[in-house]
Amino acid sequence: MSNTDPQHPGGAETPAAFQQEVEELERQSATAARLFDIRRIIGWLFVVYGIIVTAMGISPSDSDMEKSQDININLWTGLAMLALGLFFLIWQHLRPVVPPSAEELAAAADRPDVH
Repeated sequence: MSNTDPQHPGGAETPAAFQQEVEELERQSATAARLFDIRRIIGWLFVVYGIIVTAMGISPSDSDMEKSQDININLWTGLAMLALGLFFLIWQHLRPVVPPSAEELAAAADRPDVH
């Protein structure tokens, strides 16, 4: 007698093994969702560019200051970019993406589309 249940995809031997497989896939999905969260990508881009622009604004040349009417625009823009990047990273940390569970996906698939 075989322990393979034909109603469970993936050849899981028992319902418990099938449940473990589903939980592992959900963990991998959650990890991928957090890794590719757009807030993380935008946040790090703003932080990197903010550091570069701020570094350029620390010691501006006389011609740069003359062009910007004696306002150190690189310094202020760099600091603003750093602040925005940190905002996105903190936001992503405080409110992480939670992918839908298998039950929520199944319920959504059973609902008819309303156009």
